[in-house]
Parts: sequence; structure tokens; C-alpha cells
Amino acid sequence: MSASTNSGNGVPPTTRAARVLVAALALLAVLFVVWFAPTPSPWVALVVFALPPALLALGRWRGRRTAGYWASVFALFWFSHGVMVAYSRPGERGYALAEVALALVIIFAASGPGMRARLAQKKAARTK
Repeated sequence: MSASTNSGNGVPPTTRAARVLVAALALLAVLFVVWFAPTPSPWVALVVFALPPALLALGRWRGRRTAGYWASVFALFWFSHGVMVAYSRPGERGYALAEVALALVIIFAASGPGMRARLAQKKAARTK
């Protein structure tokens, strides 16, 4: 197995998709910190919202391939949350739309390499 596949051996991500995934998760954690810091009970909001993407970014950075899977699962919830807040709370619409955009980046960065490999496999099977 080459180093670029990063098979969970604790090596920082070397593929572009993995680096984009780590960056998007880190940005999402920062967004949640900025968004929920002025609330009356920021610690609860930070643990519920900011901690999961931060831990997933750390896990993916350390080479855990399952972190990408769980990031894409969580991103579906972040996407839904962002759409709901953007629609229902006009004052928080900017934060919510940023959450939606980052959730989409996370979904595509996490699933892109697998989709490319699957399509390449189908293409190779057709050329035989």
C-alpha cells in the first residue's frame, strides 16, 4: 500500500481530499466556536457542536480512515441544521449558510476518493 492511501497508520493525510477534509472539519469547529461563544451557556453548545468536528479532524489527521466516514455521516446532520437555521433565524443566516457550505465540502471530500476508485474500477472492467 502506498503512503498516499494513508491506511490508518498514524501518518498525516497526504491526499488532497484528506487535507481538504481535515481543513473543512477544523473550519467548522472554529465556526461553531465563534457562532456559539456569545450564548448564555456556551460550554454546552461548544461540546455538542464544536467538539465532534474537532475530534474528527484530529482523527483523520492521525490517519484514521473511519473518521472520514463518520465525518460524512455527521455532515448530513450539520447540513440539515444549517438549512433549518438559515430558514428560521435570519440573524444567524450567515453562520448557517457557512455551516451548509462546509458540510457539503466535508461530504464530497470524504466520499470523493471512494467514488473515483469505484468509477475507475467500472471503467477498467469495461475496457477488458
